[in-house]
Amino acid sequence: MTSVLYDAPGPKAKRRNVIFSVVFFALLALLLWWIWTVMDDKGQLKWSLWKPFTESQAWTTYLLPGLGDTLKAAALAMIIALPLGAFFGIARMSDHRWVRVPAGAVVEFFRAIPVLLLMLFANEFYARSTDVSSADRPLYAVITGLVLYNASVLAEIVRAGILALPRGQTEAAQAIGLRKGQTMTSILLPQAVTAMLPAIVTQLVVIVKDTALGGVMIGFTELLSARGTLAANYANVIPSFIVVAIIYVVVNFILTSFASWLEGRLRRSKRSTGAVLGADDVEELNAAEIGGSYATGAEK
Repeated sequence: MTSVLYDAPGPKAKRRNVIFSVVFFALLALLLWWIWTVMDDKGQLKWSLWKPFTESQAWTTYLLPGLGDTLKAAALAMIIALPLGAFFGIARMSDHRWVRVPAGAVVEFFRAIPVLLLMLFANEFYARSTDVSSADRPLYAVITGLVLYNASVLAEIVRAGILALPRGQTEAAQAIGLRKGQTMTSILLPQAVTAMLPAIVTQLVVIVKDTALGGVMIGFTELLSARGTLAANYANVIPSFIVVAIIYVVVNFILTSFASWLEGRLRRSKRSTGAVLGADDVEELNAAEIGGSYATGAEK
């Protein structure tokens, strides 16, 4: 049996896939057993190292405030970077050279600089040229670095998503007299959003994880930085890393799950019924339309 995208596996291929799956899960089980054995030999599975996570003080004093700062910085960076990226992505497609060239230069410049370097530059700028307090400066620097880098990446995602649409969409809009701005906002962008959503969500996950860079270099008290303080007080380095990693996985899983739900909802809202009308159905519709026109004429 042959599909459009691949050939359905035969008996030999199915047996081979089963063998590969069994071998993979066996190796995975051996790896997990080895990790468990090593951690047990090093004393990392002692209850005294994990007990702090069952108490409220470790969460209310360290982890939850750090998670709050992480989500705050990520949310503000997302809110600013998304419209800014859409603006520069559309500007790069402008017919006017004086708009297209500067927008392209800005996108390529900030996309080429590591986000950590942008945070460091922003921190120095706020320290030397503004009145931002030293307590708020790390948050401002992290958000600035995340916005500048991720807005440039999102600009390319928006541009690629719009260019991926069939050219007939633009030509049809021009045929009915729509201007380029109307075509972009009313036809191209609504269709491109669904196609761009997985890439946009991937970049939003990157924003959440990149907040940890601010804690490493400029003293931003995000989740990973709070973990370091917790580990110093309770002497549980490995367990604290594992717990924080699980928190990151849960947060990003919630974000991607919401995006998947939103993507499916958008696709369903744009999907037609797909029903094919037969000759009898068409005749009934025509008869109904003729009857409706007669009734309208009689009323007049």
